[in-house]
Order: sequence, then structure tokens, then C-alpha cells
Amino acid sequence: MGKNNILKKFIKYVSLNVIGMIGLSFYILADTFFVSKALGSTGLAALNFSISLYSLIHGTGLMIGIGAATSYIFKRSKNNQKDANETFTIAVKIGILIGIIFLIIGQVFSREISFILGADSSTIDYSSTYLKVIFSFAPFFILNNILLAFVRNDSAPKLAMAGMLIGSFSNIILDYIFMFPLKGGMFGAALATGLAPVISIMVLSIHYFNKSNTFNFVKCKLKLKEIKNIFSLGLSSFINEVSSGIVLITFNLVILKISGNIGVAAYGVVANLALIVIAIFTGIAQGIQPLTSRAYGKKDIFELNKILKYSIITSIGLSTLVYLNTFIFSENLINIFNSENNIKLLNIAIKGLRIYFIGFFFTGINIVLTAYFSAIEKSKKAFLISICRGFLIIIPMVIFLSNILGMNGVWLSFVLTDFIVALISVTLLFKNKKFIDK
Repeated sequence: MGKNNILKKFIKYVSLNVIGMIGLSFYILADTFFVSKALGSTGLAALNFSISLYSLIHGTGLMIGIGAATSYIFKRSKNNQKDANETFTIAVKIGILIGIIFLIIGQVFSREISFILGADSSTIDYSSTYLKVIFSFAPFFILNNILLAFVRNDSAPKLAMAGMLIGSFSNIILDYIFMFPLKGGMFGAALATGLAPVISIMVLSIHYFNKSNTFNFVKCKLKLKEIKNIFSLGLSSFINEVSSGIVLITFNLVILKISGNIGVAAYGVVANLALIVIAIFTGIAQGIQPLTSRAYGKKDIFELNKILKYSIITSIGLSTLVYLNTFIFSENLINIFNSENNIKLLNIAIKGLRIYFIGFFFTGINIVLTAYFSAIEKSKKAFLISICRGFLIIIPMVIFLSNILGMNGVWLSFVLTDFIVALISVTLLFKNKKFIDK
């Protein structure tokens, strides 16, 4: 494939996925905006305690979807359509099964989980209500991510983008209807978010009945070997997403001791704005996944290197653009969610945004390289990057720095973690390039 054709495909897949993922991030951002208007800082704090568990559901869907879609491409490249269709069927079955388990857990333990996540007497009702409803829709969140991955990999990135955007815009409209005219409060916010993937699935289903569709349901049993393969290929995506939830929980508990519920609410604003930036990098990562997997399947080293180069340049460029806008417009961005004009919340969040967002210069590189390694069957390298970002470094870093520097230490922990992980990622990349070139 010529250089211009590679760039053209890169722009097409990445741009459509970035737009779609930004739309997907509005699932939670819309809740944050409307909850702040309807329920103030108490509602914001309660929402922030709850949404970490959304990352677990979303991450499970990404793991199954991206893992299965990657396996599907490898099998199709070997002209093994029967096994490829079995992969799709098993992915849907296991996704629905895990979704039902989440649903049951949410119905039975939502209040206990809210207490564990840091909710107190003023936030427990809001938090447990949100969790119970979101967990009820877990099968749809997971199935939506599976279909998104398969539709995207089946040469229909525009429809994948449409599904994400239509679901997200529906969420915004329903958020307003349920929370204001119908006065549904936190239940209304969660219900609007839960219905969004249902609407997205309806849009994505169009592809299944299209003549260009290549994946189909077949009769097959759940095969442990195939489930392990799917989980292995998608594990880094799961860790990336779940790490956001774990970081959120850890930060909430640390901030609660330093600045109370107002501090947690301020962090909620920062974290939810950060979701949009993470969505941009995830869009790049998901956009290059089918391109990288196909190039790797053809053993086209030239194309692989070009895709990687374009990805890193795009990531650094967007990081620069995001940080400049965040620094200049930080007060305006925070005031969108500061309906009570709380000065303490504003001051904490402004400083937080300006420090925390420095980390995205390194986050983009880490997310892109994680996706790259997964797509070329180097799942151990992808897992190492993800586990360092999500567990091994960030948790001790935030505990250590917060004890020394207070809130500044909390914000800096994210920056330093992704800087250290970026050094690890780049080292792994150069080692891998030597391996490929041989």
C-alpha cells in the first residue's frame, strides 16, 4: 500500500473513531452537567463515587469486543470464516452472560458498594440509585461495545461512529427530559445513560442485515480456549479502562480526607473533562487497531511503521492543542459544572486542571502503544503498560505525594505516573522494532 493510501486510511479510521469516542464520553459528561444543575455539589460528589464502576462495565465490553474483533480479523486473513463466526458468537454469548452477573450484583449490593466507594450519609442515596440503574443496563453497555468493535473492523467505521453519536445525543436529550420536566433526579440521569447503548445497538444492527456484513451467528458451544484468546487480546483495553475507575476510587478516598465532599466534587469536574481527552486517545487507538492488525497479518512492516508514526504524531499534536485550550479556558470549563458558584470548588478545580492535564502529553503515547502492541499480538507488552498505568505506579504515587504536597500531590501523581510509563512504553517499542526487523 502506498504512503498516501496509508495516510488516507489512517485519517478516515482515526477521525471517525475519535469523533465517535468523544460522543461516547458524553454518556457520563452529560450526567455530570445535568446532575450539577439539578443536585449541586452533593449530587456531583455522589456521581463521582458511582461512575468508577461504570468503567468496569465499559472496560469489560471493550475487552470482549476488541479482543474478539482482533481474533476475527486474524482468522479471516487465513480464510477461516467458520472459526471467525464462532469467535463473534462466543463474544456475544459471554458478553451477555457477564452483563447479567453485573445486573444481579447491582440489584443486590448497590448500597454496600456505594459505602465502600466513599459515599456518606449525604451522598449514599444518590450514589446507590445511580449504581443500581447503571448495573441494570450492563448487558447493553457490553453488547454495544462488542458490536462497535465488529462493525468498525468490518469496514464500516462511519456506521460505528453514527451509533456512538446517536446514542450519546439521545443520552443528552433524555437527561434533560428525565431530570427537569419529569424531575427524575439521579434515577433520571442513570436511566438516560442506560438507554443510550440500547439506541446505539439499534443503529449498529443495521450493519448485520447489510449485504456487506461478513460476521454471523453460528451454532457453537462456549470454548474455554477461545474465551481465553479473546480476553488475552482485549486485556490491555480492559486494564486501561478499569484503571480509570481504580484511579477515580483512589483519588476520591484520598481527596475526601484532604478537602471533603467539595474536593471530591472538584475532582469530579476534572475527571469528567479528562474523560473527553481520554476518549480522543482511545479513538486513535481503536482507529489504528484494524489497520495495524491487517498490516501485521500481511507482515507489511512499512505500513506498520507508518501507522505507528502517524499515531504518535497525532497524539502529541492533539495533546498540545488540548492543554493550551484547557489552560486558557479552565475557569469557563469548570463553571459549566459549578452551578452553585462555589469558590472553593472553582479554585481546587482550576489548579487541578492545569496540573493534571500536563499528564496527557504522555497518556496519549501510552494508550496508542498499548493498542499497537495488542494489535500485533504482543499482549504481554500491552498488559505491562496498562498494569503500570492502572495499578503498580499510580496508587502508591498518589498516596505518597498527597501526604507530602496535599492536593497538588494528587494532581502531580497522574502526571508523574504517565511520564514514567511513557519511558517504559518507548523502551518496549524499540526492543520490539528490533525483533520485527529481524
